[in-house]
Amino acid sequence: MLAIRDQAPDFTLRSDTGETIALSALKGKKVVLYFYPKDNTSGCTKQACDIRDNLAEIKAKAAIVIGVSKDSLKSHAKFRENHQLNFPLLSDETGEICEKYGTWVEKSMYGRKYMGIDRATFIIDEQGKISHIWRKVKVPGHLVDVLGKL
Repeated sequence: MLAIRDQAPDFTLRSDTGETIALSALKGKKVVLYFYPKDNTSGCTKQACDIRDNLAEIKAKAAIVIGVSKDSLKSHAKFRENHQLNFPLLSDETGEICEKYGTWVEKSMYGRKYMGIDRATFIIDEQGKISHIWRKVKVPGHLVDVLGKL
């Protein structure tokens, strides 16, 4: 399990805008990396819209935001369009990055167990080290916590 001060696992993934983003290429910048379960669901939409509405404040703290889920690039593009999102969404369809960050977990709903993405946020510092981790994120108030740590 990743811990604060660990080197953030590197990745290279495609975004919904067609660009390829490598974490290693972002050294020198603070990165808010958040994992979310599913495009266009209520909690994920609320979280993405909170980020969209506060992106100027995040950028003022010299940070960038990247969202990651296992949804396809096509799904991400629709999510972006539906909610006018202004930050990249990366597709981890294989789940390899979710595994590296420990966000692919067993979940339970109504007594049924299944595998899914645990909503989590990581702040990665300018040297590529993890400075803060939130797991099992509850959307209301979470962005205020993240902004406070930036």
